[in-house]
Amino acid sequence: MLPLTGITVVALEHAVAAPFATRQLADLGARVIKIERPGSGDFARRYDESINGQSSYFVWLNRSKESVTLDVKSPRGREILHELVGRSDVLVQNLGPGAADRLGLSAAAVRARDPRKIVLGITGWGSDGPWAGRKAYDLLAQCEAGLVSLTGSADEPARVGISVADIAAGMYGFSAVLAALYQRRLTGEGATLEVSLFEALAEWMGQPAHYTAGSGRQQPRAGARHATIAPYGPFTAGDGRTVLISIQNETEWVRFCAEFLGAPELATDPRFATNTLRVANRDALEAIVDARFAAFGAAEASALLDRAGIANAGVNTVGDFLDHPVLRERKRWRDVDTPGGAIRALLPPISLGDEEPRMDPVPAVGEHTAAVLAELGRSPGEIADLADKKII
Repeated sequence: MLPLTGITVVALEHAVAAPFATRQLADLGARVIKIERPGSGDFARRYDESINGQSSYFVWLNRSKESVTLDVKSPRGREILHELVGRSDVLVQNLGPGAADRLGLSAAAVRARDPRKIVLGITGWGSDGPWAGRKAYDLLAQCEAGLVSLTGSADEPARVGISVADIAAGMYGFSAVLAALYQRRLTGEGATLEVSLFEALAEWMGQPAHYTAGSGRQQPRAGARHATIAPYGPFTAGDGRTVLISIQNETEWVRFCAEFLGAPELATDPRFATNTLRVANRDALEAIVDARFAAFGAAEASALLDRAGIANAGVNTVGDFLDHPVLRERKRWRDVDTPGGAIRALLPPISLGDEEPRMDPVPAVGEHTAAVLAELGRSPGEIADLADKKII
């Protein structure tokens, strides 16, 4: 029995942030009923066609869910939606500004009917404040939070290559629901929860925010190097391959000088004796490190770094990652069914001991509509009539 077995979640969701939160709830055993548009479904289904003709986003975010198609703007569709919410423990929504209110599903309205309900709203900029009515997407949040100004090379800023604002909001939404479920067991009361893409990412900007506030300057864009720690970044070995190293403290620095650079005197060189000095004299330091790396192939350099206790990594492509020995040898891949055929998917990162997390199929659009409506007491004739009228 998984930790959330017996919990039912209704998800009025699309794109990334809310689906990421609810998929994690499903991983832990919750029943997630995903409400989709009749015919087309979640627009993330059409972001790309890269995996058996399906969207890579959708198959990543929506396994183990039940898809129910419903025209929630129609009176009969809205009635069914309210029935489903009434039978659920948790409502999650990331609709546009004001949409949940128009459906009669504001947190206040839902919890007035049942104070035990847990309602999570994921917004772009917050449900109040000066930007409450503005649209928000991941890259917009990255830009407004200052993340894009930190990412990229000295010559050009860049977005983070994954939907980091959406993922941050989904993670905080997931953890908030878990906390609210625990609180409800103690008090009997539900909760009104909210997380925004912008404020989730603002939390992740804590270190550069403190750095700028304290120093009066912004840390520079440094490509694959660390902006405020040195040596911490990529170096080219003699065979042309790249090895990234990370020196985190003075003990490691002393060991790196003695055992990898073969120059223990560098540890106390006035240019490099502290991290602040090493960052200030980064060009001179990296010239020394570059010359040493050129004397080894990447595998030889990595082995020597390992013996010295210095953290290092290859700079992999996504293709390299897909065949990574850690994932392979730890048996982290599972087959998951989708409407386009089976795919490989990674287990969730949380280990549940002897319990396997849920890895059920990715649903087709509306695959579970008839079964869920039958649970609500709708007859086959009523279900057929709703389909004829394009309400489902």
